[in-house]
Amino acid sequence: MAQVDVAINGRTYQVNCDDGEEDHLRGLADYVDRKVGELVTSVGQVGESRLMLMVALVVADELAGTVDKLETAERELAHVAEDKSVGLAAVDDTRIAFDAATRRVEAIVASVKSS
Repeated sequence: MAQVDVAINGRTYQVNCDDGEEDHLRGLADYVDRKVGELVTSVGQVGESRLMLMVALVVADELAGTVDKLETAERELAHVAEDKSVGLAAVDDTRIAFDAATRRVEAIVASVKSS
């Protein structure tokens, strides 16, 4: 288990993480620190607990928006896949009809030749 020092709003915290995840954790902490900085710029220092709550809500809102976009993209992809399946079925139907017509023409040609 690794331990990483991260700084949020000028305050250092020690956080445990799995070995090898230190850089990822530092990146997450940098992201949270930037969000805290944005909030401090807009609302000022409103107390650590309130500031962390506000950041948590901002990040949760971003996450919810991303999840909504992902779900919409998945629905659109499923719709495209469904349309493609329908389109492929239509191509198969056309191929079957074309093959049947070809066989009829070949039968007519064969009967004309034998006459």
